[in-house]
Amino acid sequence: MSFTLYHYVHCPFCVRVRMAFGYLNLEYESKVVPYDDETTPVKLTGKKMLPIMTIDKTYINESLEIISTLDKSKKLKVNPIVLKEVEDLLAQLGNPIHSLAMPYWIFTPEFTNSSRAYFQKKKEEKRGPFSQLVKNQSQFVAELNPLLTSLEKSLTPFYKSSAFGLPDIMIAAHLWGLYVVPEFQFSEKIHHYLQSVKKDCRFNYHQDFWS
Repeated sequence: MSFTLYHYVHCPFCVRVRMAFGYLNLEYESKVVPYDDETTPVKLTGKKMLPIMTIDKTYINESLEIISTLDKSKKLKVNPIVLKEVEDLLAQLGNPIHSLAMPYWIFTPEFTNSSRAYFQKKKEEKRGPFSQLVKNQSQFVAELNPLLTSLEKSLTPFYKSSAFGLPDIMIAAHLWGLYVVPEFQFSEKIHHYLQSVKKDCRFNYHQDFWS
């Protein structure tokens, strides 16, 4: 059985699938899709949305469904109540994280000049000029810090658990993109938490650019 993953490197929903592959010790073919490539995802699933995993000529592009398909032994099974808690947390984290990180993501190796321009145009339609997002960093940090302080209280050392699980993949995948923002720094506890998840998942954020 072979797996192919079509993904964006910056995308937290793609990152969670990559982390799950690592944690479950499953090999896969990695295909980083340029952000301005509309043809590939539409050809595979009919819409421009990643991640997409192919397995035996079947295409799946919902991250938790992909992880469930990979997790035959149910190592990452999660209580539905906890899953809903985490999804609600991520919904709150999303805006400040993306507003801080997007202006920096576009200058990572993932983006060419054309895909950078495409991404920036699309995202600025929703968030406003990236130059303004950078000017308003303190506002987004102020929005983010109470959420992270609250999160810290739930790390025991993993999310409401002494054992690693799917909630940790979901949370870490969303937070990871903040590492590219030079003006932002995680607390020591959250940094160590993220590094622990990285180790358990054998995760390397920019692996595709170094291999």
